[in-house]
Amino acid sequence: MSRHRRTAISAASLALGALTFGVLGLAAPASAHVTVNPKDATQGGYGRVAFRVPTESDTASTTKVEVNLPENAPVASVSTMPVPGWTVSVEKRKVDPPIQVHGSAVTEAVSKITWTATGDAAIKPEQFQEFGVSLGPLPQVDQMVFKTLQTYSDGNIVRWIDEPVAAGAEEPEHPAPVLKLTPAAEPGANAPSPGVAVARVGDDDADDDEDGEGSGLAIGLGTAGLVAGLAGLALGGLAFVTARRRSAPPAA
Repeated sequence: MSRHRRTAISAASLALGALTFGVLGLAAPASAHVTVNPKDATQGGYGRVAFRVPTESDTASTTKVEVNLPENAPVASVSTMPVPGWTVSVEKRKVDPPIQVHGSAVTEAVSKITWTATGDAAIKPEQFQEFGVSLGPLPQVDQMVFKTLQTYSDGNIVRWIDEPVAAGAEEPEHPAPVLKLTPAAEPGANAPSPGVAVARVGDDDADDDEDGEGSGLAIGLGTAGLVAGLAGLALGGLAFVTARRRSAPPAA
């Protein structure tokens, strides 16, 4: 291999390595954000989500997670899923006007959920933990922004509180978890339109006649196809025998 060719291959390898490092280097921090999963739910109903918390530190563990519910999107009820080795507390606040839940007025909304590690349950470096909750009724808003504080065993606190940005804009350094909310489907949305006939009433005899004619035609076409197929098979066999006779050597 010539020296120029080796130099070109080395340069290409270095460029590929730099590109790979750049892509992975940019992707790694983004994947380590605190997120809510799934990322969407339906307005007015109850949603089951999980807050996924990774530990970014190489030397400290995550010992506490505080999730603040947005004030502009009050939620009356929150149920938490047990996480081994973690305690949970739910704080509430007064709301005015009250929240309507199944026809009743509720004057309190959940303001914050806090998970605290006990014993050796802290989230260690290169690990993550999910904290499941069920909450609702979900408010009639486009999204819920959960500003979250992540406390480490060395005392550092990472504040995931940056508001979401417009599409195409640069992502903030510490984005808050965001749950998108979509409107519920209207009752009867999938029902047939009133002006569309889905069945004919009083035409039973006509339907039977049409069914009979259709069935007879289908049988006739099927029989004709079968006869044509057999005829083709016979002609093919005859042609094969004739060809073999012509190609056979004359008898001695």
